[in-house]
Amino acid sequence: MTTVATEPLALRVDVPIACFRKSRAREYAETYPVPPPSTIYGMLLSLVGEMNRHKHCGVKLAIALLSKPQQSTVIRTFRRFKKKEIHDPTNARPDYQELLTNIQFIVCIDAGEDKAQPTLPERLRDALTNPSTVRRFGGLCLGESRDLINSVSIVRDKDKNNPLQWVEQNEDGLLTLPYWVDHIGSKGTRWRRYHLMQPSREWQPPQQSWTTIQSA
Repeated sequence: MTTVATEPLALRVDVPIACFRKSRAREYAETYPVPPPSTIYGMLLSLVGEMNRHKHCGVKLAIALLSKPQQSTVIRTFRRFKKKEIHDPTNARPDYQELLTNIQFIVCIDAGEDKAQPTLPERLRDALTNPSTVRRFGGLCLGESRDLINSVSIVRDKDKNNPLQWVEQNEDGLLTLPYWVDHIGSKGTRWRRYHLMQPSREWQPPQQSWTTIQSA
């Protein structure tokens, strides 16, 4: 039986290592300093076993960092298929990639205009309180398939002793993050501008921190 939640659901997510590759990055794989709303939305769908990413359009997300991830740069092999033969050695070349480590953040999920029944917050709450009801496959990751998540848990009162930084929409912000990604081309990808607020112990999401997930 689905549990109806009237309040936004707040989840804590811990990821040891990940790269949130910038949409316009090419040879040098830069990372966003925070997980974009589009990436988090995809992770939440994976958690409940939903393969249709349009299913819960209209849901609202608010993101806050619990720690400042450490950034490093590695060199790794990337595949760019310039030749039809998949095993052609010219399709693989080394390039630099930025990585973030020790990523800890809060995501609040509000049903908003999510017209699915049950809504995404309801499905997430059910999945975390009764995981045997979820049918899904693969590891739960944030970004690339190698970037596995350590833990996802519902925020408790005792967790609220830590300061956090909300990611807030701001027309003059220096962060341009995607909230919807066109996986076929870039035409349908949508961005908004954000900035990181100063650390505080305010666990109620500011109004400007909410992002509505909408398709192009």
